[in-house]
Parts: sequence; structure tokens; C-alpha cells
Amino acid sequence: MGMRGHRMEKGDRPRLDRLFLRRFLTLQSVLFPRWMSENTLMLLTLLVVALTGQLVVYQVGILPSQFYGVLSDQDLGGFRRLAVFALMLIFAISVLRSMEQYISKLVYVNCRKVMTEHLHRAYFNNLVYYTLSVEHPYVDNPDQRMTQDVERLCRELGSVASKLLTTPFTLVYYSYQCAVSTGWMGPLSIFGYFVIGSLLNRLLMGPVIPKLIQQEKLEGDFRFKHVEIRVNAEAAAFTRAGSVEHSRTARRLQHLISAQKELMNQELWLYFGTNTFDYLGGILSYMAIAVPIFAGVYKDLSSAELSELISKNAFVSIYLVSCFSQIIDLSSSLCDVAGYTHRIAELDEVMGRILQGQKNEEEEGSDKLERFDGAFVLDDVTITAPGTDDTLVRNLTLHVKKGHNILITGETGSGKSSILRVLAGLWLPKRGNVCVFTPFGPHGVLFLPQKPFLSDGSLREQIIYPLKDVYPNSGKFSLYMFYLFYFVSLT
Repeated sequence: MGMRGHRMEKGDRPRLDRLFLRRFLTLQSVLFPRWMSENTLMLLTLLVVALTGQLVVYQVGILPSQFYGVLSDQDLGGFRRLAVFALMLIFAISVLRSMEQYISKLVYVNCRKVMTEHLHRAYFNNLVYYTLSVEHPYVDNPDQRMTQDVERLCRELGSVASKLLTTPFTLVYYSYQCAVSTGWMGPLSIFGYFVIGSLLNRLLMGPVIPKLIQQEKLEGDFRFKHVEIRVNAEAAAFTRAGSVEHSRTARRLQHLISAQKELMNQELWLYFGTNTFDYLGGILSYMAIAVPIFAGVYKDLSSAELSELISKNAFVSIYLVSCFSQIIDLSSSLCDVAGYTHRIAELDEVMGRILQGQKNEEEEGSDKLERFDGAFVLDDVTITAPGTDDTLVRNLTLHVKKGHNILITGETGSGKSSILRVLAGLWLPKRGNVCVFTPFGPHGVLFLPQKPFLSDGSLREQIIYPLKDVYPNSGKFSLYMFYLFYFVSLT
């Protein structure tokens, strides 16, 4: 193994920028890797269902104008046919909307499965779960990122997927319909309304994203403190540590509440801008239709015909404004998506760099030492604790051979456990080479931790832990020795 890599520094303040876009696209490549993948096919199905629903929505939207016409003409037969057609459209839109919601839920669940499995493959690979916590402490709460953050990100994506997919098509179609009815002033005024609203919300979203990320970090710290107390309840009870743990937990709660209040203060202005443009959109459609009416474009129409036309055109304009309003309303969802994207992508990037660094270390050290008839070789090794420059062991050369016993003694903190961590591959030496010539397991080397770890599972699974099953061809002696080592570690 070569020299220890430089410790990565914490990234810049998260925001809506190129870094967010790159990380977002990277996560999407994980969720939708191929055109024929399950998630992609479900998304395409969702697009077809949502677009079909939009076509039915348009037909439902112009029904009031048609009812104006048959009622003004007192056409009973036309009214009956229109009523039956309306009931069929309502049934169709109910079925399509239900299917759209159901497929969105499926997309959310499957995306969560795919993203979590992707992170798990890296997290449990080659001691990354250990290296991450020891050498990269700024990547806070990886457990929260892989569980809660992934769940919330996929839920947000699933809830807005149909809107994001159908919005470009609906904007083009209703813009054309609006231009036919009101002239170029109608869609132009609505587009201007959207541009101003988007720029304003872009400014208001900026301070919200880092506050959201800070809140999620403190949420994880607060939850971890409670888990720590629950796991070590007996030790805390023996020492009567309730009072001091209460004060420390209360301090973390206070930090969390302060962060939540700061986030709420920033979100107040975002909500104000979003609600303002929502209600402005309600009257903008009537302003757009008023331009051709007062300009005399429809002066030859009767009052009934004008009412029917206003009703139809008002629906088109209102729905176009509604499409833009939905995009502006997604500002709060976009803040959540950006925050979770930064946290999840940062974890994924760091784990990828850890795996790449380990691969490079193995390639560099593979040809440095010749084959040795033994278990371990330490050649001029200097050991420091991760993240520090304090030397624990200096210029150590050690050959561990099969059948030879070695006893390492020393005072507490002198580096005995550090040597074992280097031999086990948990730490990288600051200088020197470490080579392992024997496998881990019943036929090789077994490391016993200082603190026993009891995982979930049956008694048999606890005895053979960390094996999934009895080691093949291990023989009775090896299995008995494994049991003996296990029970010695518990005592």
C-alpha cells in the first residue's frame, strides 16, 4: 500500500447551480439507467396516461361553454346528449387520474428501491462503511441519507413526475389555443408573468436550500443522540448519567429548533411570492380576454354567443396560467429536491472516491513485495490516526509467519490496536507497505473486535457470524475453533 490520500475538504455551500445540476443528472442516471429499464418504462407509461388525461381535461374544460350554448338555445335533445357525454368524460378522467396517481406511487417505491440498493452496494463494499465514518466525518449521518433522505427525494420526484412530464406539451397546446382566441397579447402576457415569477422565486429559493440541509443534519444528530442513549442505557444507568445526558440532548434539540425557525423565516418569503403569483394568475386570464373584447374583435356576436366564447377562452387562459402557476408552486418542492440531491450525491461521490482510492492503493502495492511464506508483511510502516498527523508507530518492519506467536505489549494509546487496524485494512499507513498473504475467515485469519457486535438473526447465525452459512469444507476442527474464538470474544 502507498501513502495515505489527502483528506477531502467539505464542499461549497449547496445551491441551485451547475453542481446541483450535475449531481441531479448523476442520480437520475442511477434511477433510469437504460431506456428499457423498469423505472424508465413506468415513467413512459406515466407520460402516456398523463397526456391522455390532459386531452380529456380539455374536453371537460370546454363543457361549460357548450352548456351555455344549448341552454341559451333551449335545445333539450342537445342538452341530453351533452349531459351523457359529460358523464362519460368525467368517468374517463377519474380512471386516468387514478391510474396516474397509482403509477406515480409505483415510480416512487421502485426509485427508492433502486437508489437505496445502489448506495448499499458501495456502502457495504470493502469496508467503506468504516472508512466513511473515520476519515470523512463531514459526511454526516450516512444512515439518514440512505434512509430518510432517499425516501423523501423519491417521494418528491414521484409526486411531481407527471407534472414535469406533461407541462411542456400542455404549455405548447394551450399557448396555441390562447393565441387563437386572444391574439398574441394573451400568451405573451402570461409568459411574461411566468418569467417574472420564476426569477423572483429563484432569488427566494437561494437561502432556503442551505438552511434545509443544515436542518436535516441536525435532525440526524438529534436522532443519533437518542439511539446512543438507548443502546448504552445500562452503562448510563450505572453511572447515574441521566442529568448530564439530559442537558446534552436538550442542547442538540435547541440547535435543531433554532435551525428550523431560521428555515421557516426563509420559507415565509418564498410562500409569500408563490401565493401572490397564484392569485394574480386567477385574474390574469380575464385581463387577457378583455383585450380583444374591448378592441371590438367580437362586437358582431350576441350576448349568448359572447358568453359562450368568454367561457371557452377563459378556460384556455386560466389553464395556461395554471400550468405556469404549478411550475412556480414547485419552488418549495424544488428546494427539497435540491437539498436531498446534494446530501445523497455527496455521499455517493465520497464512497466512489473511497473505492477508487482503495483500488489504486491495491494496484500500487501489488508488485512492490515478493511472495512471502507467511501471513503479513509490514515494511517500514509509519502509522498515524486518520485525520491527524500524530505518529503512533514509526518505521515498523514486521513479518508474521504461520505457526509463530507474536505478543505486542505496551501502555494504553501506544499503538497496539493501530497495528491491528492496519493489518486488517481498516487504516492506511502514512508511509510504507503492507501486504496480506492469507485470506480472512476460518481457513485464514480471524480478527476479534475489542467490543463484541451482536447482529440480528438466530442463535446459529450469531455463532457463525460474519458468515452467511457454515464455511464449505471447513471441517469440524475449524468450525469448533471458530465457535471457541466467538465465545472468547463475548467474554
